[in-house]
Amino acid sequence: MSVYLHDIPLPEAKSRLEAALKDANLWRVLGVESIPLDENALGRVLAEPIWAKISSPHYHASAMDGFAVRAEDTNGAQPSTPLQLPVIDSSSSIVHRPSSAQYVDTGDPLPEWADAVIPIENVESLDADGNISSIVRGPSSIRIRAAVAPWSHVRPMGEDIVATQLVLPAGHVLRPVDLGGIAAAGHEQINVARKPRVAILPTGSELVPIGSKLKAGDILEYNSLVLAAQIRSMGGEATRYPILKDNFDLICECVQEAAQDHDLILLNAGSSAGAEDFSAKVVEKLGTLLVHGVAVRPGHPVIMGMINRKSEIGNRKSENVAHNTWNLTPIIGVPGYPVSAALTIDIFVEPILAKWLGRRPNELSVETAQLTRKVNSPAGDEDYIRVAVGRVGDKLLAAPLLRGAGVITSLVQADGLVILPPGVQGLEAGEKVNVHLYRSRAELERTIFCIGSHDLTLDLMAQFLAEHDRRLASANVGSQGGLVALRRGEAHLAGSHLLDPETGEYNISYVRQYMPEIPVKVVALVKRDQGLLVKRGNPKGIKTLEDLSRSNVRFVNRQRGAGTRVLLDYHLNLKKILSESIQGYNREEYTHLGVAAAIASGRADCGLGIAAAAQALDLDFIPLFQERYDLIVPKEHADGELLAPLFGLLSGRAFRDAVSKLPGYDVSVMGAVILEDE
Repeated sequence: MSVYLHDIPLPEAKSRLEAALKDANLWRVLGVESIPLDENALGRVLAEPIWAKISSPHYHASAMDGFAVRAEDTNGAQPSTPLQLPVIDSSSSIVHRPSSAQYVDTGDPLPEWADAVIPIENVESLDADGNISSIVRGPSSIRIRAAVAPWSHVRPMGEDIVATQLVLPAGHVLRPVDLGGIAAAGHEQINVARKPRVAILPTGSELVPIGSKLKAGDILEYNSLVLAAQIRSMGGEATRYPILKDNFDLICECVQEAAQDHDLILLNAGSSAGAEDFSAKVVEKLGTLLVHGVAVRPGHPVIMGMINRKSEIGNRKSENVAHNTWNLTPIIGVPGYPVSAALTIDIFVEPILAKWLGRRPNELSVETAQLTRKVNSPAGDEDYIRVAVGRVGDKLLAAPLLRGAGVITSLVQADGLVILPPGVQGLEAGEKVNVHLYRSRAELERTIFCIGSHDLTLDLMAQFLAEHDRRLASANVGSQGGLVALRRGEAHLAGSHLLDPETGEYNISYVRQYMPEIPVKVVALVKRDQGLLVKRGNPKGIKTLEDLSRSNVRFVNRQRGAGTRVLLDYHLNLKKILSESIQGYNREEYTHLGVAAAIASGRADCGLGIAAAAQALDLDFIPLFQERYDLIVPKEHADGELLAPLFGLLSGRAFRDAVSKLPGYDVSVMGAVILEDE
């Protein structure tokens, strides 16, 4: 049966690989090793249960500094009728005499005759003449004014651990406190599961190492770095191989080499069906191809197979060996796109490593959240959607991030995943979804949700807020989209720079239009220059908006609802320039950096944006207008504790000074209250 790029359901793909591992006797703990009990045992997985060799404590121990007594000797002691007990020196040959006491420090063994301890602060120390004396000088007797119960202030033998009891089960991942518990139980060596050895082979003639000077067509190879870190975090050991060029024989040779001393091979890239996608053919030549294509997004061109591996006995030349003995090494062809690669490890590799280590697979906590915008999903695929998550009022919200399989920052910024099952072709805004969380609930409660217009100062703000125990999660949907999000209760604040063509004022009329009857606080963040972004040297001599109508000029616009687009349309209208005359007017980007990237890459000749975006990608900037960029905050959030650090930044010096160093920004208005409803 051909399995070449046939998308099969995710459960079936996992089942095929699991069955192959079982047939090869590899669906088990791979091995056991004995290691010293020290800090290096942290994170290892117990291969055998830990049974206590000794009790802890292994004797009756004093829990306080004080005096060991026999509890029955203290009966009758009251504030009005105190009792006096002679003190026995622990070094004395006298073992015990009736109604006596002996000084003990915390942790000292209790004398055999004693069954309680009176804390030092509850006694009066007396000298030989019956006068109050110092404990330091060694009292002749003590006076007590309260009786004590048997075993008071005593740690009895086995209080913590009793010899032979189970301390930790097999399959437990060791934490710092577990190391102490194992030591207290009398162990100095422990048996743990051997770490699975995973080979990571990056392939692609276009790949270059981290740190290389890049030219067009070069792609930095960092997938192996991410994959190796994932393997390590899951309890395995990773070997990162050098980059392999797209050469079938070379890849076969390296895969066969890696199979000799690794438990799993990850062959990165080349898993699709292009002319230089060799991964599936490599697996077919060296072993058995089980799967090529899984109905999961991102990551559908996943490959799974088993590589034939000669054992050491089979490779050894010996008259006693009649024939070669073969065993198998599993191989997974990992897609080249970064998001697909990382999620492939989470979905397919982590459960295998868990089985090999004898632990439970990792499970993310799940919370129900409300989707902030509509999402579409491919029919028939299990779809993994990255989301930013935060609490706004009494609602936990999930804001979908960029969907591209090559957008590694969508995983960096993600707070969790929404997994849509096959057959669900999308969800509407406002629908309830289950979010598999990467972050803790406490982190989400400290998250400030900002949805609206894009500005580079928000990234700077996020860094400053991190120093004040706050996270800023921002989504770029344009100024109008931000106001709509505020109206729906889906954000704490929105950035906006919407120009009213009737009044020349910014934001106020739009706030009243989109957020009627919602009290708000509008605070100025910056004034910023808007202008034309062009390639360094301005090869096409673009200087004014009129130049956008030239037939040799390709423009890139911002999306509908963005304040920059409103500003452009306002000035085009003033100059009576028709949008139809501008080549690329309907080509849209969602951020200023997106516009800059389109120009830097040659997809466009110019676009309207901010000076900081031009500087970021080494473009020239032609200033045309200055605008005010405000933060729109509903009053219910403006007066809350969550946003207090944000307003502190606006009134302080450090953030203001940092923004002023960015090109094209005027911070003179920062923190000014433009509007505040009662």
